[in-house]
Amino acid sequence: MKRNPWRVLAAAAIVAAGVCFVTGVYVAGLSDKSATERDFIQYWAAGQQLVHGANPYDIAAILRIERAAGLDGNQPKVTFSPPVAFFLFLPLGFVSAKTGLILWLLALLASLSLAIWILWILNGRPDSRYHLLGYAFAPALACLMAGQLSIFLLLGVVLFLYLRESRPWLAGAALLPCALKPHLFLPFALVLLLWVVSRKTYRLLGGFSAALLASCALTLCFDIHAWPQYAQMMRTTKVLDVFIPTLSVAFRFLVNRNAVALQFIPEAAGCSWALWYFWTRRNRWDWMDQGLLLLLVSVACAPYAFFFDETILLPAVLVALYRAAHSGRSLLPLASIAGAALIEVLAVVQITSPFYLWTAPAWLAWYLYATRSIPAKKIGGGATAV
Repeated sequence: MKRNPWRVLAAAAIVAAGVCFVTGVYVAGLSDKSATERDFIQYWAAGQQLVHGANPYDIAAILRIERAAGLDGNQPKVTFSPPVAFFLFLPLGFVSAKTGLILWLLALLASLSLAIWILWILNGRPDSRYHLLGYAFAPALACLMAGQLSIFLLLGVVLFLYLRESRPWLAGAALLPCALKPHLFLPFALVLLLWVVSRKTYRLLGGFSAALLASCALTLCFDIHAWPQYAQMMRTTKVLDVFIPTLSVAFRFLVNRNAVALQFIPEAAGCSWALWYFWTRRNRWDWMDQGLLLLLVSVACAPYAFFFDETILLPAVLVALYRAAHSGRSLLPLASIAGAALIEVLAVVQITSPFYLWTAPAWLAWYLYATRSIPAKKIGGGATAV
C-alpha cells in the first residue's frame, strides 16, 4: 500500500517537535559545571588551549581551565586523542563550556541519527522499524551521557559502508574519525589496505590520506609541537597501568599485570586471523557481511577500549537483527544482551568496572548466531544491501 506523503511529513514533524521540546528542556538544565561532569570537558579544555597557541596536553594548564569551569577536585581530565583529532576540538575553543557541551551533544545526536538512517538504507529500506532500536543501543547511550566521541567513529564506518562502491574517494575521507582511536580498528585496517590493493581501489586510500593530511596541517597551524607534546603526555600519564574492561587487559592482569606486552597478544592474534580470513575469501569479500564480523573481532581483541567505544558495532548488531528476523530465528538473545547492557548504563555502573568485560564478546556471539548460514543478500526482509 502506497504511503501518503503528507501523513509521513506530519508524523516526521510531530517527532521533530517532540525531540526539540525534550532537547530544550534538557539544555535548560545544563551549566558549565555540567560540562565538567562529562568526558566532554577534556575536549573543550584542549580546544581552549589550542586557540590560544598553548599545549593541549599540558596537565597543569588543563586542570586550571577545568577548575575555572567548575571541576571539583584536583584530578584533571586530559584527552588521550592524538593530534589528528583536533579538527573536532578547535571549534570548542571559541565558546564557553556550557555552549560547547550543547553543541557537542547536538552534533553527537545528529551523527547518531544520520548513521541509523543510512543503516536503514543499507539494509534495503525494510518496513520494520528495527533500526530505531539504535537509539537505545547501550554503548551509544553511554557515549551520549559521557559526551564521548565514539559516535563520530560510528558515522565514519557507516559512511564508508554506504559510499565504498559509488564514491570511493569520499568513503576513504569518511574514515578519518577512525584515526582518532586506531587501536580499535587494526585488524579491520589491515584487511582494508589489502582489499584496496587487491581491488585497485586506490581512490579510497587517496581520500583517507587527503583527509588525514588536511587534519594534520590544520593541527600544525595551531600547535606545531602537537605530536611531541602528545608523546610526552602518553609517557607521563602511564595510561596502560590502569585496568580497562577489555579481554586484552584482563588477560594481562590475570597473567602478569606488569608485563604490558601481554596486552597486545590478542591484538596480534586478531590481526593474524584477519589476514587469513580475508585471503581465503578475497574473491567474494563483502563489507556488509565478512567486514562486519571483522569489525566485531577488531573491537573484541583491542588492547585498549571502553564500553562506549562499542558504539561502532551498531552496524553489525542491526544487520544481525534483520537477518535473524528474516530467517525466523529468536531475537531473545539480542534482547537479553542489549537489555543487560542497558541496565548497566542506566544504573551508572563505573565505566572501568569489570562488569563490562562481557559486552564485546556478547555482540560477537549475537552476530555469529544470527547470521550463520544466511547470505548477506537476504537482509532487510529479502532486499539486497547497497
